Amino acid sequence: MTISTGDSLPGATLVQMGDSGPEAVDLAAKLKGRKVVVFAVPGAFTPTCHSAHVPSFIRTKDDFSAKGVDEILCISVNDPFVMKAWGDVTGATAAGITMLADASSAFTDSIGMAFDAPPAGLIKRSKRYAMLVEDGVVTQFMPEESPGTCEISGGESLLAAL
Repeated sequence: MTISTGDSLPGATLVQMGDSGPEAVDLAAKLKGRKVVVFAVPGAFTPTCHSAHVPSFIRTKDDFSAKGVDEILCISVNDPFVMKAWGDVTGATAAGITMLADASSAFTDSIGMAFDAPPAGLIKRSKRYAMLVEDGVVTQFMPEESPGTCEISGGESLLAAL
């Protein structure tokens, strides 16, 4: 079943790069009592993700903060090493966006957002979406129809919906 507005996000352990290497991130603990934007992409360094989706949240980061958003999380079914490199190259990390790996796709599977695109070499990836989560509950959910577009789930679109 696909996650939707009003649902609580399931517990999950994601991974981010820390000073000493990969670190587990308890998603439920990160969301508890906070207002958080979560957006997901099919893959780090892929064209639309790299040139449109991440930049849209870099551009809107301060506007989200002004609306009370505590943190912006970018999730991809990649490893934490790739997510760190991607955050550095795009400027997402410097902008304050938290880059999280869902390497096994466990979280993505649990919210019904996994897909495969074998011709593009994408197996077990996340559909593109953005959501606002308040104290673990999805209050806005904006999934894209096509993984190659970033119109519904971009930073400006989610910001306009708040």
